[in-house]
Parts: sequence; structure tokens; C-alpha cells
Amino acid sequence: MSSTWGNHIKLSIFGGSHTEAIGVVIDGLPAGETIDFDAILCQMARRAPGRDKSSTPRKESDTPHILSGMLDGVLTGAPLAAVIENTNTRSKDYSELKVHPRPGHADYTASVRYKNANDIRGGGHFSGRLTACMVFAGAVCRQLLEKRGVVIGGHVLSVGNVQDERFDPVNVSKEELSGLSLRYFPVRREGVEEAMRQEIESARMAQDSIGGVVECAVVGMPAGIGSPMFGGVENVLSSIIYGVPAVKGVEFGDGFGVATLHGSENNDPYYYDEAGKVKTRTNHAGGILGGITTGMPIVFRTAVKPTPSISQEQDTVDLVTGENAKLSVHGRHDPCIVPRAVPVIESAAAIALLDMMMD
Repeated sequence: MSSTWGNHIKLSIFGGSHTEAIGVVIDGLPAGETIDFDAILCQMARRAPGRDKSSTPRKESDTPHILSGMLDGVLTGAPLAAVIENTNTRSKDYSELKVHPRPGHADYTASVRYKNANDIRGGGHFSGRLTACMVFAGAVCRQLLEKRGVVIGGHVLSVGNVQDERFDPVNVSKEELSGLSLRYFPVRREGVEEAMRQEIESARMAQDSIGGVVECAVVGMPAGIGSPMFGGVENVLSSIIYGVPAVKGVEFGDGFGVATLHGSENNDPYYYDEAGKVKTRTNHAGGILGGITTGMPIVFRTAVKPTPSISQEQDTVDLVTGENAKLSVHGRHDPCIVPRAVPVIESAAAIALLDMMMD
């Protein structure tokens, strides 16, 4: 399995949903940087399961135990290694899935790819549980970026058909992003959270699940970051975001919306601001041109699919008898993973942007 990522900041994630622990090793972090462990715990809590009715009832503390790379809150320059214990597992819930693969999951494809040797418990290495490792790494990288003036934040743009208000791609502020990045269910428009929660509860009561969209913005990135044509900002961000289970789409700036525009509408006119900095009056490009940052806010959206584990009876196959079969998924699962995905997407962005800034 390929579970490593990065050029300057190298990430290696290990473990599975029901193994003794999951963990991450981060190589390439600069020595001498002070890290606030409480700020790490704040981000871990945003992603942790069992803390809200909209998530799985499985409870895990998600407290990372640092093995190396940090001493007295300071990065030593050695690889930063951390493990997160799995303390609340029910592996028996997954015993039949080697025979009856779950629709929408990697059970079947993994069994083919790895000759039926894959760990099926809780999805094993394919589980969203491993995003806790990404959030830990991202919480560290986020702090290093903030010291360099770069702030990342996101919100739940939609759950099902319930929509929040998009970021203003020109004027999104560091203050708003900082506030959103502390919340479990971050939204911008008053009242929309309750409507989204009702959508999630409706899916849960129907033994179903619901998907949505996460919108993320980055402020403070200097112009000139990115290495086209294959190391551009969109390339690098997409490569790590697609490592997040359940992500099925990423768009930057106006994304697919540019397909309906004329060039005169899509182009972002330049001007000098009062401080003599080059800026654009609009930001259809989402802060990226030619794979290189423009200095404007980076804005992108990520489509998150519905949780595939649902209690409704579904069609599947019996891999032993070679016949069609029925399956009802047991266990504890999120009716909607979108709120918990926000800090994961933010973290993925933090890791990727720090990696590119060190180029």
C-alpha cells in the first residue's frame, strides 16, 4: 500500500481502524519551532468521533502520544512520530464482510488488489479513522504556517440540498478563518446549521446517510508558490485531498462554473493596492494561475460522498458461493461525515502548502 506523501514534508501513515493504534511519521519539519500541544488537541477534538449526534457513537479520545521529534514543545528536527490508540472497537461487527462486500466501500476492490489478505475490520487501512493522523500532522503544519502569516479555515458549504453562503473570494479574512477553524460544525450563515442538522437527522432516521461539500480558504500565501507543470498548487493540494476517504471531487476558484463564462468574465483584472501590492479585483481563479499562487486568497471546494455504511438492506454478492446476496451493515457509523471532514481538509491543505513553501 502507498501510504506516504510529500516532497519536503514527508508523511507516512500506518495502522487500521481496529488495530491497536494508528500513527504517523512526519519527516522534514524545521528544528527549533515551538508547537502548542493544546492547539493540536483542539483540532483533534474537531475530528474525533462520538462527540456529536451527527457523528458515529464510537467514542475515541484521539489524544496523540508523541514518540519522537518534539522535546518540551519544540521540534527537534528528527522525524516527528505519534501514535493514537484505538480503544473502542467492535471487530465482530465486520466478520461477514470478507464474504459479503459492502456497496460503496473498498471491501471488494481491496480483496482483489491484496489477494483477500486485507484487514476488513472497520475498513482497516481504508478507514476514515486514519484521518486522525492527517489532522495531527496538519495541526503541526498549521502552526508553522501561521507563524509565516498564512491562515487556513473552512466551513460546511452544504449538506444534501441545504446550502451555506460561499466565501467572498476577494475579501475573506484571517479573523473569520481563525474563528471557523475552532468550531466542530463551522458554518457562515446564521440558522443554516440547524437546517443541516435536520437533514442529517432525517437521513439517520431513514437508516441512510447524506453527503455534502466543504469549502476551504487560505489567506496570506505569498505570490509565486508552486512548481508547474506537475507540481502546481492544484496538483499538490488535490493529491493529498484525494487521500482523504470519501472525497470524490475538488474544484478551485469558480471550478466547473468557469465552463459557462466568457474570457472577459473569467479573467481577474490586476491593480495596485494602496501598499503597492499587485492584487486582482475578482478571484475566479481561486488564487492560483498556471499552478502558481497569485497572492490572493486560495479558495477551493471538496465534495464528500455519503457514508457508505448504512443500515438499509442492500444488494451485494457472496464471494464464496458466487451468488447474489443481501447485506445489512451493522456497527457504528456517521449519518454524515461532512462536519468532521472540515478539519481533515484544512489539515491536508496545511501539509501541502507548507511542503510547497519549503520548495
